[in-house]
Amino acid sequence: MIETGKKAPDFTLPASNGEQVKLSDFHGKNVVLYFYPKDMTPGCTTQACDFRDAYDLFQEQNTVILGVSPDPLSKHAKFIEKHSLSFLLLADEQHEAAGLYEVWKLKKNFGKEYMGIERSTFLIDKDGALVKEWRKVKVKNHAEEVLSFIKENM
Repeated sequence: MIETGKKAPDFTLPASNGEQVKLSDFHGKNVVLYFYPKDMTPGCTTQACDFRDAYDLFQEQNTVILGVSPDPLSKHAKFIEKHSLSFLLLADEQHEAAGLYEVWKLKKNFGKEYMGIERSTFLIDKDGALVKEWRKVKVKNHAEEVLSFIKENM
């Protein structure tokens, strides 16, 4: 069970830089951990580009951005190249991290039920504690909202 104020669940996943990345590798920095359904889709592209455009502002706040989806690294590589993304994307093909953060959910679309990622963002402080979570995220202005929260509270 994930809980604000408690240690964020640690995990290790393959990253777009070719390395295995552990959440705990970023101890000493704040982490924006955002889960999104699928590379190259309109909402996910907008969200990634919004985080990309604000990347330097997040860095000024000692904050790392990590995007997580079930897509394989090969798809992440195309997504990064096409949109010049400046942060790591993690491949959660077995839904390990999604399960830990309770974002792998039953979804409905046009009457069809399927399992997928519920778009969610988690803010983890430099000591590894979960500070805030945003669930069922609406993409518009989300990166800006996260950045404002960091500036005001971290």
